[in-house]
Amino acid sequence: MYTLRSALRRSLLLALALALALAPAGLAFAQAGDYPNKPVRVLVAFTAGGTTDILARAVSQKLSERFRQPFVIDNKPGAGGNLGTELAARSAPDGYTLIVNSVGPMAVNPTLYTRLNVNPLTELVPVVQIAEVPNVLVVHPSLPVQTIEEFVAYAKANPGKLNYGSTGIGTSSHLSGYMLAQRTGAETTHIPYKGAEALKDLLAGRVQFMFATIPSVIQHIQAGKLRALAVSSANRSRSLPDTPTVAERGFPGFEAGSWFGFFAPRGTPPAVIAELNKAVNEALPALQDQMIREGADPVGGTPSQFGLFVQKEYEKWKGIVRESRATAE
Repeated sequence: MYTLRSALRRSLLLALALALALAPAGLAFAQAGDYPNKPVRVLVAFTAGGTTDILARAVSQKLSERFRQPFVIDNKPGAGGNLGTELAARSAPDGYTLIVNSVGPMAVNPTLYTRLNVNPLTELVPVVQIAEVPNVLVVHPSLPVQTIEEFVAYAKANPGKLNYGSTGIGTSSHLSGYMLAQRTGAETTHIPYKGAEALKDLLAGRVQFMFATIPSVIQHIQAGKLRALAVSSANRSRSLPDTPTVAERGFPGFEAGSWFGFFAPRGTPPAVIAELNKAVNEALPALQDQMIREGADPVGGTPSQFGLFVQKEYEKWKGIVRESRATAE
């Protein structure tokens, strides 16, 4: 009798231990199974109306339609995108706070800033890449150049006389200009601005050129207010198919642009990540024409593909930032 009772007790204890061990996995599965059952907050670490915000809103609208729950954009700009990024990293990892982030906070800032409160590369996990957005070298129409070859020749013949604007120290806009100067040997002066103010001064002719994201300038190019000379991507942009790449005009390997994608706090259930990834990939074809028209090239893909891409971008920009000696502090 004693042996039977002991065996029964041991069996019950083993069953209880097994149930407790399986509880977290079961809970995660349940969370993913009815996800989302309430509104989802989508952080954007930049102001409304910028490229990150535009892409986040377009994709979030499709997610709202698919899941029948609001995906609400919450703009949290500041410190080059670090404030919104930190807020996302410190949020509950339940799938109800996401962030659409870009090359700056994820791949540049970890080197540009001497101190960050969070490490975005380890405290955020990739969900899916939305798009690549090449930078385009644009000049004010008063500059007597029609091609990048003419631009380089003019800049070298007029050392120190050309100023280029950027959206801030350490941004891809700034570092693209730095890379071009290094590759060509042209002596130009960098004028950093806060966001869109750079474009305003370029349109007014107070600076002569800049590398800008295609969505921010495509209408000005089409209206003849700016002249596009080359794009910074490895391949030509579908938004500006007649504009050559910097690489194909004699500077092989020149590649510097922006990209955007969804991230979630570390610890978000893998099933939720998978559900979001699938939903965004299925939404992108419907947005393709709109995105290309506005200057973005849709990407998509798996979380692991995006993660490898982000790590590669971090390594690339780390070298460029250190070489340029740029610092935000």
